Amino acid sequence: MTARRKPVVFLDADVIFAGAAAPTEHGASHVVLRMGEITLIECVTSKQAVTEVERNLAEKLPAKLPEFHLLVSRCLRVVPDPEPEDLARHTGQADPKDLPILVAALREGCPYLLTFNVRHYSPTAGSITVQQPGEFVLAVRDLLTQLSAEEEVHGTE
Repeated sequence: MTARRKPVVFLDADVIFAGAAAPTEHGASHVVLRMGEITLIECVTSKQAVTEVERNLAEKLPAKLPEFHLLVSRCLRVVPDPEPEDLARHTGQADPKDLPILVAALREGCPYLLTFNVRHYSPTAGSITVQQPGEFVLAVRDLLTQLSAEEEVHGTE
């Protein structure tokens, strides 16, 4: 069987917030974070996103902060924010406040950027797939179904 590289997925702050604040473990954002925790995928985010989630949780749901810190340590690789000069060549590919998120995702070579604000992003064609967490979870489910079907046809090696 051919070794496959696990998907590297960049998470916007809204996805991390939704996962950390989820009342159940069944929401797509929470599922994505758990996939990262069990190393099915690699979840990446920026310091800017972590700071934003921490600030919003402190204001709205302070009781969720300990769970959030645990999720960050177990599920996320936090990368530095891009430098202002790195943003210039990507101007127009995202709303100005979201541009650092896009640039960090591109810099880290992430093929996926998960956000609820898909309309805020318009990256160069083919550079990155921007989608909502639910769409991503469905795509992973389909991929796993295909892999399972391939194993049944070819047998396990």
